[in-house]
Amino acid sequence: VSPIVIGKVEYVDYKDTELLKKFISDRAKIKGRSINGNNARQQRDVGRAIKVAREMALIPFTNRVTTQRRERRSDERDERSDGPPSRPAMPPPAGLTEDDGVVDEIGVIAEGGLSEEMTLEDAGESNDGAAVDDGAAVDDGAAVDEALL
Repeated sequence: VSPIVIGKVEYVDYKDTELLKKFISDRAKIKGRSINGNNARQQRDVGRAIKVAREMALIPFTNRVTTQRRERRSDERDERSDGPPSRPAMPPPAGLTEDDGVVDEIGVIAEGGLSEEMTLEDAGESNDGAAVDDGAAVDDGAAVDEALL
């Protein structure tokens, strides 16, 4: 139920700031009809009165709402530096250098990413089946199995 009906207001006057403040949110926005309980005619009258009262500086256009800032979390974020990330202090293990290639759980893989017996074209053809006869595909598979052992 609208405050206009409760107060039995005949005319919404722009000078009645106490009534108009009931229709304004905390951020000085005009509240909608569903929140106020106004009908269309009452909402139109309230809107006009609020706009005139704002122009006459009786009510503010905006209210600044100050919010409390949350405290900063005290985790690893505080330890950031502006420079690039630091390099590890320990040298690589004695058996490996950058030229040896990458070691994973399967075994040593050559620098190109494929084993020495198998090239990129061979890998594409062995997966294709139509470009290579069955014997060649089996041989490539055996070479790959041997390289992985």
